[in-house]
Amino acid sequence: MNNRAVLYLRLSKEDVDKISEGDDSASIKNQRLLLVEYANKHNMTITNIYSDDDESGLYDDRPAFNRMMEDAKLGEFDVILAKTQARFTRNMEHVEKYLHHDLPVLGIRFIGVSDGVDTADDNNKKTRQINGLVNEWYCEDLSKNVRSAFRAKKRAGQYVSSSCPYGYIKDPKNHNHLVIDEYAANVVREIYSLYLQGIGKARIGRILGERGILIPTLYKREVQGLNFNNPNALETTKVWSFQTIHQILNNEVYIGNLVQNKISTLSYKDKKKIQLSPDKWIRVENAHEPIISKEAFERVKALQKIKTKSINAQDPKYESIFSGLICCADCKHSMIRKYNRRGQHEFVGYMCSTYKTHGNRVCTSHSIDYEELTDAVLLSIQREARKILSNDDVEELKKTSCRNRRIENIEKEIEFAEERKQKINKFKKKTYQSYLEELISKVDYKEYTANYDKELEKIEAEISGLEKRREDDKELESEYQEWVDKFSEYVDIDKLTRGIVIELIERIDVSEDGSICIHYRFKNPYED
Repeated sequence: MNNRAVLYLRLSKEDVDKISEGDDSASIKNQRLLLVEYANKHNMTITNIYSDDDESGLYDDRPAFNRMMEDAKLGEFDVILAKTQARFTRNMEHVEKYLHHDLPVLGIRFIGVSDGVDTADDNNKKTRQINGLVNEWYCEDLSKNVRSAFRAKKRAGQYVSSSCPYGYIKDPKNHNHLVIDEYAANVVREIYSLYLQGIGKARIGRILGERGILIPTLYKREVQGLNFNNPNALETTKVWSFQTIHQILNNEVYIGNLVQNKISTLSYKDKKKIQLSPDKWIRVENAHEPIISKEAFERVKALQKIKTKSINAQDPKYESIFSGLICCADCKHSMIRKYNRRGQHEFVGYMCSTYKTHGNRVCTSHSIDYEELTDAVLLSIQREARKILSNDDVEELKKTSCRNRRIENIEKEIEFAEERKQKINKFKKKTYQSYLEELISKVDYKEYTANYDKELEKIEAEISGLEKRREDDKELESEYQEWVDKFSEYVDIDKLTRGIVIELIERIDVSEDGSICIHYRFKNPYED
């Protein structure tokens, strides 16, 4: 009788959890003791031991399992011993493939010591098949429970991924919560700052590389000491890529939001990942401390929507800081770059795209010189900013004070109207009590009540109108303050950048005579 035996041991994630709770019945040590005892009792010689740690029985890409199957093909042993069939596999397809085909073809016997599975017993086949189904159902239920628990954690704003986004580490006191890694966070802040200055993503990557700043993968591996691997990155890649910068600039995690559940496995039996539609994503705001302000994040988002091209990367003079913002005042179509036809082919300004395509049958050129446009926009921003702190703005400050007093007066009026409402409701109650005590007739009660209801209706309408006035005033005040906050930063501005233009300007209309109309994102709502 062939008696060369190997032991197959497997520990799953679930087993690890049970062991930590004090149940070590499935430990590698106890599996080994059980199988060694069985082999000795049945006069089997153990030739090798194969052990997989933290591996699911659903899949057959387990390292030790695959080594064992390769050795099986070489005829290295006669019997495989495992604690149970489930240790060998929990997949019904693999029961048929390995236990009922591959191993019998190779002349190898499989024995599940604890559950009585033995491929040498033909009468045992149905038991093996039933075990396979039960094991697979178990995995399916477990997968559902795990997914459900993960979704609950995600909805509660807990971070469940094994690796953290660049700029964050896991809280030592709570591994489902992110805390800031200051060094990496400063790099993230600089990436946003550079982009808002008008520097492109590829150029930002080169700047970081020139300064010797490690890419996220290498930083996690070499500085943080993590066993981290990015499956999408080439092992030889050590430079900041356009894509890496792009991902950082578009990740809501940096404003304190967690957006999880973006990917999922195809099924509990398949490791293939699929992208989920946005309606299935789980978003929780303010889940952790932000690195970037929401305002800066939105500015970056707005900047990316506008296609930016540099005319001459070597000469900042010809950076297209207005790209996507210039429109023809008449046909409302975009303006395109205009080049000098004489001598060197250089960017000199803008012209109407409709005119360029269809000629003056549809529109005129609306030409404007780039340097003249730059000077005009710079001057306009300077004037707008200096309004805020000029002596002439004293009247505006007085106005603000009046607005505040007006809001206070409106709130007092609302308070007074609420008091009147309470009094009328008391009168209604007294009138009803008088009716119950037969002090007034039913006719009188109805008449009094109708009058009270009319008065209450008038008061409600009055309160509603006052509240609208108050909210309108507050909104105007908020707009005014936003205008002040934005433009006060640029009182001493002496040079335009792409970032400044994007932040302040929504659109620039160019008329045929070369005059421009600037539509600012922020404005004084009290100006005509």
